[in-house]
Parts: sequence; C-alpha cells; structure tokens
Amino acid sequence: MGAGSSSLALESEGGSGSSPSRPSLDDVPESCVSSIFMYMDPPEICKLARLNKSFHGASLADFVWETKLPSNYKFLVEIVLGQSPESLSKKEIYARLCRPNCFDNGTKQVWLDKSSGKICVAVSYKALRITGIDDRRYWNHVSSEESRFNTIAYLQQIWWFEVGGELEFEFPAGSYSLFFKLQLGKTSKKLGRRTCNVDRVHGWDIKPVRFQLSTSTGQQASSECYLHQQGNWGHYHAGDFVVDSTNTAPLKLRFSMMQIDCTHTKGGVCLDSVLICPSEFREKLKQF
Repeated sequence: MGAGSSSLALESEGGSGSSPSRPSLDDVPESCVSSIFMYMDPPEICKLARLNKSFHGASLADFVWETKLPSNYKFLVEIVLGQSPESLSKKEIYARLCRPNCFDNGTKQVWLDKSSGKICVAVSYKALRITGIDDRRYWNHVSSEESRFNTIAYLQQIWWFEVGGELEFEFPAGSYSLFFKLQLGKTSKKLGRRTCNVDRVHGWDIKPVRFQLSTSTGQQASSECYLHQQGNWGHYHAGDFVVDSTNTAPLKLRFSMMQIDCTHTKGGVCLDSVLICPSEFREKLKQF
C-alpha cells in the first residue's frame, strides 16, 4: 500500500514516473512543411492541408504554388481572367486556372491539368472558317451537352468540305499536339438514353481527310486519314509542334482539315472543336 502511494505521488509531482509529451505534426514549422510541399503534386498538397492548421498555413505559401504554375501564368491571368497577377494569391490563381476559362467571346477555353499544371486549349467550331456554315442546306447548329461549348455543327451533305482556323497564344515550353474533335452520326436522347443516328453518314470512306498544321516559327505537319468514329467522338490528330524555352512571344498557329474531292458528296459528321494539349496527354483524350 505504501509503495503504491509513493508511486502515485511521484507521478503527480512530475517525478521519474511521468512520461514526456511526444512531438506531433503541429510542432513542425510551417516553413519546413512549405519546403516539402514544393516537391509534391497539387492534389497531394491539398490533401495534406486538411491535417492541421500548420499544414493548412503552409499550403497557402505563394512560393509553393509559383512552382506549380506554368511559366505564362501572368499572361493567362491578364488575358483570360482579366485581372492583375498581383491581385491574387498564387494558390487562387492555380485554382481558378484549373477551371475551364472562356475567352475571345466564349469561342475558346483554356485550363490547367490539375495534377501537372500543364495547359490545354479548346477552340469552338464557331471560331473556325467553315465552307457553307451559314447555309442550312449544308450545316445545322445543334445544342449538345457533350460539347464544352454547348453547341456543335452538324453537316448534312456537301461537296467541298473545308475547315480552317488560327490561334495566337502564349504557350509554356514543351511539346503539344493538335486534334479535331469529330463524330460520325448525330446524337440524341430517347427515354434518357444516348442514341446516335448514322443514316446520313456517307462519303468519308471514299477519300481520306487531310489535316494540316503550321506555326509562326516555321514548323509544319500534315496527315491523312479516313473518318471512322461512328457513334462516338474521336480526336483526329493534325500534328505536333514544339515551343522552345527561349521563345516567350505568343505563337501563331494555323490549322485545317479538308476533303475537297468533288466527285462525291459527304455528310453526317458532327464538328465540335479543336483541342491543343501536351503531347503526353494523348493517352487520356477521352477526358476532353
């Protein structure tokens, strides 16, 4: 009994029987956490920011998010967001640029890939030059939930098929690919289910479509292929281009697709947009 009492007394007085408090994550300085965050991907930073106040504070540091932003983020903030880069925190800039941001009267969109911070750009068919687009005998404008721009162009029938466009944009250094987003057949919904009418699809198996791409830096690419994606959207590769780290000026792109053999008509195709994305994203094009 006496031994038990003396042991309790030692513990209550903080003697040899007491156990020292263990360090926790709350004891790690914010500056140290921020330095670690610089080597992590944005989704990982956001998850760890929920652990405690110290990690949350560290996740707000401008120098952390500046390493995640593309080199042209100031251009994007000014031209696309219409704000001064100094008026927003770097984390807020990153978050806002990861959303689809429209510019040029809503005919173009730009966004960052959330994980890598790399840039993607989409150009609506409304910003393209399309033969016969204003003639309802050839083309119809159709509302669509499957488009980033909520509207697609549907070709009923035409002899001379030609689509062209231009884009002037400041890209970070890297390799990019350009695609035309097309579908053979017209999509509709019946009883809540997606269906695609391919009855009017014709002419695309007779001659291939020619795709071309050129840049203001002298790069050129071309390819030919038959349109084959019936009932589903497909991304048809026009070509690749490279942006050098020494080139800080906006790059001018010219691109086109055509099938101008007038020995036969072609029709039944939907045209949505042109997509420009980092070349390594080709394996996940269905996300776009």
